[in-house]
Amino acid sequence: MNEQETKTSRRDFVKAASVAAAGFMIVPRHVLGGKGFLAPSDKLLIAGVGVGGKGASDLTGFAKNPKAEIAFLCDVDDRRAANSIKNFPKAKYYKDWREMLDKEHRHFDAVSVSTPDHNHALVTLEAMKRKKHVYVQKPLTHDIYEARILTEAAKKYKVVTQMGNQGASSDGTRKLQEWYNAGLIGDVHTVYCWTDRPVWPQGVPWSDLKADVPKGLDWDLWLGTAPYKDYVNKLVPFNWRGWWDYGTGALGDMGCHLVDAPFRTLGLQYPLDVECSVGSVYVDEFKRGYFPESCPPSSHVTMTFKSAKQSGGLVKLHWMDGGIQPERPEELGPDDKFGDGGNGVLFIGTKGKMLCDTYGKNPRLLPLSLNEVVSIPQTLARVPGEEAGHYTQWVDASIAGYGKMELSSDFSIAGPLTEALLMGNLAIRGFDIRVPNGNNFQYPGRFRKLLWDGPNMKITNFDLANQFVKREYREGWKDLKL
Repeated sequence: MNEQETKTSRRDFVKAASVAAAGFMIVPRHVLGGKGFLAPSDKLLIAGVGVGGKGASDLTGFAKNPKAEIAFLCDVDDRRAANSIKNFPKAKYYKDWREMLDKEHRHFDAVSVSTPDHNHALVTLEAMKRKKHVYVQKPLTHDIYEARILTEAAKKYKVVTQMGNQGASSDGTRKLQEWYNAGLIGDVHTVYCWTDRPVWPQGVPWSDLKADVPKGLDWDLWLGTAPYKDYVNKLVPFNWRGWWDYGTGALGDMGCHLVDAPFRTLGLQYPLDVECSVGSVYVDEFKRGYFPESCPPSSHVTMTFKSAKQSGGLVKLHWMDGGIQPERPEELGPDDKFGDGGNGVLFIGTKGKMLCDTYGKNPRLLPLSLNEVVSIPQTLARVPGEEAGHYTQWVDASIAGYGKMELSSDFSIAGPLTEALLMGNLAIRGFDIRVPNGNNFQYPGRFRKLLWDGPNMKITNFDLANQFVKREYREGWKDLKL
């Protein structure tokens, strides 16, 4: 080989090596392998599924962390995705999450899921099977069975997980735990959680007026696992929450924000039993409407738990929605705000009471005068940035790798919490089951206590309600299996 050939060969080699190195720089760490390995770019490459509304704010939350990069966007509705497409112009856009996972799974590390409730589980599980870390909006799933599967999948596939109930990272939630752990209110026997939700229609009939599917919306993909129905106006993007095929009602929407604090403070797990009453809807002056496809306009659910942090006694947790609130505690002044007004959590113990707002914010002991004199040392680490830190925490933990960092709401916590909330929905839905009785109907689920076998996910004394533990997906959508 002459001198000129040698120079050319070396130059070509250096050029090829440089190109290879440049490509190497953007390959996600899961492709490179090695325990705890960081990609040279030090970036967590994130794909968002459902990138409008809350999904858009989630992506913005991740992007505030310099270690995160939004690499892919996916949404069934081009209109809803428009802002995210504008905010993350380098991210490639898809409409079908299945296509994105199949084609691009080697090019990102993690997935953020913010679809309507009925599609959370399948998107999340398919991402986990590809070893993707996952951040999932609340509630974690639509069904109890789905929550159990995702909890088990996190351990099987060893991925970093977080549910989007940002209050789990709040200072207030930790302050409540410290007060309780210090024995300030004694053993807790009763908890009240309440919300002014729903702020969307519930207890109404499904519209019989067909409408044209808006341009840019893939209605079949939006339905996903749910039964096929013709498109109707005003369901998308928000009012789906009030329909059992897609949403989980006020309890599913706000329960993860309100029940989270007592759940972790008291060490609750599966409920032992549940009972409920629901608000009635009248279609005229004398007749009650029967709309089993729609969540009720209001409900009061009572669940009984054992507490892992109390040696004896049970905890009664009351959930109230639709504007129903518990009686104001006598220690609270007549003009003092109860919770944040529309929402709140009240702990009643053998020695005292404590109160907080949504997300565990603004914790206070009752009577309020105690807050000026009681001081206990901080024993629980705080999450820097609180709600904003909820996003940063997941990004940092995903980069560190499975099991390296503690998270506020990983699936080992979020899964059982979601199951407990959805158990409340079993009672609500069971309340409206009706069966023929001659020329009339019976409602066998009303005004009874349902006994729950948590490990086996089964109501033991009213089998008709077990149909809501696990739903059947629409034909063409794979069943949920590990």
